[in-house]
Amino acid sequence: MKNGERARAGHGSPAAPGPTAGPGPTPAPGPTVVGREAEIAEIRSRIAADRSHSSVLIVEGDPGAGKSVLLDLAVRLTRGTGQRVLRAVGSESEASLAFAGLHQMLRPVLDDLGGLPARQRSALRTALGLAEDAETAETADTPDALLVGLAVLTLVSDLSEPAPLLVVVDDAQWIDRASLDVLSFLARRMAGEPVTLLMGVRAAAVLPGFDKGYERLEIGPLSGDAANRLLDEQPKRPTGRTRARILREAAGNPLALVELARATADREPEGSGVEGPLPVTDRLEGIFARHVRHLPEATRRALLLLAAADAADAPAAARGLPEAADTVWAPAERAGLVRQDGTGVSFRHPLVRSAVYHAAPFEQRRRAHLALARQLGEEPDRRAWHLAAAAVRPDEQVSAALRETAGRARRRGGHAAAAAALERAAELSPHRADQARLLADAADTAVFTGQLGWVEHLAAGVRERSDDPALIGRAALATGRLLTMGPHHTAAFALLSRVADEAAATRSPRLLDALAAAAVVRYYSGEESQRQRIEALLADVPDSAAGAALRAWVLAVSDPSGAGASLAPALPRLIAAAKGEAGSLTALAVVAWLLDRTPLAARTFDEAFGRWQAHGPLPAGLACAAGWAYLEQGRWADARSVAAEIAEVASGAGLDHAEACARTLDATVLALLGEPAEARGSAERALALVDPLESRSVAVLARRALGLAAVAEGDYDSAYAQFRAAFTEDGDLVHYHVSPTVLAELAAAAVRRGHREPAARLLERSARHLGPGMSARLFLLVERGRALLAEPERAERHFRAALAGEAGEQWPFERAQTRLDYGEWLRRQRRVAEARPLLTGALDTFRRLGARPWIDRAKAELRAAGIEADAAAPGALTELSPQQQQIVRLAAHGLTNREIGEKLFLSPRTVGSHLYRVFPKLGITARAQLRDLLDDALQATGSAQ
Repeated sequence: MKNGERARAGHGSPAAPGPTAGPGPTPAPGPTVVGREAEIAEIRSRIAADRSHSSVLIVEGDPGAGKSVLLDLAVRLTRGTGQRVLRAVGSESEASLAFAGLHQMLRPVLDDLGGLPARQRSALRTALGLAEDAETAETADTPDALLVGLAVLTLVSDLSEPAPLLVVVDDAQWIDRASLDVLSFLARRMAGEPVTLLMGVRAAAVLPGFDKGYERLEIGPLSGDAANRLLDEQPKRPTGRTRARILREAAGNPLALVELARATADREPEGSGVEGPLPVTDRLEGIFARHVRHLPEATRRALLLLAAADAADAPAAARGLPEAADTVWAPAERAGLVRQDGTGVSFRHPLVRSAVYHAAPFEQRRRAHLALARQLGEEPDRRAWHLAAAAVRPDEQVSAALRETAGRARRRGGHAAAAAALERAAELSPHRADQARLLADAADTAVFTGQLGWVEHLAAGVRERSDDPALIGRAALATGRLLTMGPHHTAAFALLSRVADEAAATRSPRLLDALAAAAVVRYYSGEESQRQRIEALLADVPDSAAGAALRAWVLAVSDPSGAGASLAPALPRLIAAAKGEAGSLTALAVVAWLLDRTPLAARTFDEAFGRWQAHGPLPAGLACAAGWAYLEQGRWADARSVAAEIAEVASGAGLDHAEACARTLDATVLALLGEPAEARGSAERALALVDPLESRSVAVLARRALGLAAVAEGDYDSAYAQFRAAFTEDGDLVHYHVSPTVLAELAAAAVRRGHREPAARLLERSARHLGPGMSARLFLLVERGRALLAEPERAERHFRAALAGEAGEQWPFERAQTRLDYGEWLRRQRRVAEARPLLTGALDTFRRLGARPWIDRAKAELRAAGIEADAAAPGALTELSPQQQQIVRLAAHGLTNREIGEKLFLSPRTVGSHLYRVFPKLGITARAQLRDLLDDALQATGSAQ
């Protein structure tokens, strides 16, 4: 929706009847909304009682525009129909407390956590700080962020079972990052659930995870007519020059109109109004502060204590004011500063709270925070932050309390909260050396938030406070690690090179860490000069058992066909020595994948996967390598799961390159499954996220996916163009590791489009470049390409070489492609009897994998060879989407909808909906028939490898 297409809107007024914008439930009494007819109609359409699908709407506007009034209206409309509402309101002081917003939202339904699956319940309770006792809280494992999100998704799905559910989050720009990540996960995964999520956010605020892909309702300034109507609704209607100035200075901001009218109500009608050309927010805070000055002393103290308190601290604020009876709040309520209801007292608008707090002298604010800290002895995290707010000078005890808060936040997966606590602990530490160390710790932790600017700021703080090369290098390395996950790899490598140079000069062990991160950049960029620089620096690193895994990583990532190839025999030993060390296991699994030791890579990833997820939002090393290993081994559903998880994390953290990696992986699987339109969308999104010259690996992978999508549609002209883009005009490799994997596909497309000779020259040039370090997989791909491009009298020896031995079975799709190509060639040579077993074997593999375009091609070849391929149950299974196939297989093994949802990060309702739709396609009527169906399918197509 475009802002210009809507009626400009208005704000709440306590007098006058409510609007009637179309049919819908009648809300409970509340403020009138003037000039927001279109916005109200949009809100009503989202929360209609008969809604059966999910909906996400971002309500954004400047402070005072009326976002909160519209969200309040949505809550009243929903509750008026008897439906359930979950609500949270962000606050600046809670933004540093991990999962504070989530706790606020779920507080009314905490008793329902008992119905969650055990792992989800445990993760969510740990994230919310609800461990059974202090000892359990201290020793509990860091909850998997995705598992916490899944727990909330399951809970929301359960709560929406009786009736549609409304989730409202106001002032979302102040919701803590951990909670915001969960809400982003919920928004992306609740398709099909009768749940509406309304997010209120300031127009200029950045809302990670909600910045793309969701509809937005922009609450702009009121039109002149609506602004005048709103002023006419006020108890004392302004007139004359006063009215003109209010209209001019409010600039269509509804809250400003109401408050300026109230502020000038006691003046002469032709008075000058409010003085000074101030920004609206500052002006309004001045107005609210003027109200506060005229309140009784006891009321002002109560307001300040409430302003200093977080939402969860309100009971403590009440305990700190034994004299704060209801009569104390009455003057503030009459002044329009607070509202009272059954849940207690709250400020009418965040600007009121801000005005009350900032209008008070610091000493009064300090006393308020100290009073709250005394009341919060059993809430150490909140107590620590109040003590920090009251601190006027460095304080080691408060700094220590914040360090403990950071530790607890880390154990709960709250990296942003932990980093913020460490940063504030540094500010309060009396010693510069400790300040630098804590800021370096904060930078290490903030890496996991994906906020590059914050990490750079923390690293600058380290440099200002210390000349210790180790600390400065650690902070710079944190910045470099985060830069590798973004699109600017030249800058990332330059920074990491400096860190490595300094580490080499001081013989610091950090040199290997810096080179390991630099190797990642080298892989992503494909820049040859970077490889040379890494190898030169690596020569200064002495061999050691402790650094063996990292050294292997650096060599293999930088040059898998050269220096890395010599590591292959040592890999099993290195992996065995890394048992229990998640980081080393992951690094060595990546090495195995790079060297085309695919089964070893997949097994090692399987072993490390649980620990890998627990590392936090940033995947360790080349995380997508796990997905590529699974894809190459024929585990396509697992590959898509990896891609989905990385995309979830990366998009929420704003890590464009990591997201692009995940999207190219998913695009490739989609193309192989015969979903070319979806594959193109995902690949093109990946290309849009990166600079192809800075991220050659992603660029080539995306082009390969686009080429495979074109092959799936039979468009070999487009396929050839995409595959050819993996090489320079001169025929060199665009990317040293990815481009060679395109050679066989390029040859296949070239033959069909008459580009045999140039493709043959390019293939041989690449083979010479790869040299003796060529892996077994690349050798088979090169031989397949040679067979396709060769003259008939020379083709067969290359086909036989491409199919020789059992090694090729570890790459089932590629082996099936070669069988299909060879079978076609034999049939064209009129050797039909020899062609049939090859074509049948290829079809079996394609069916098992669900590669629909290649299934159709193999069937056509078999028909031409005189065999009508049986389209039995396996064909029905392959007609399902990859996600539906996963659900069917898990259900056939006896898993419940909840258990399936936990594995696939779906809600139980979504799982049930998929099963309901696929049963007719499979020709069954009961869940118990699934196992027999799969058994029959395996008998027909051959069991998995």
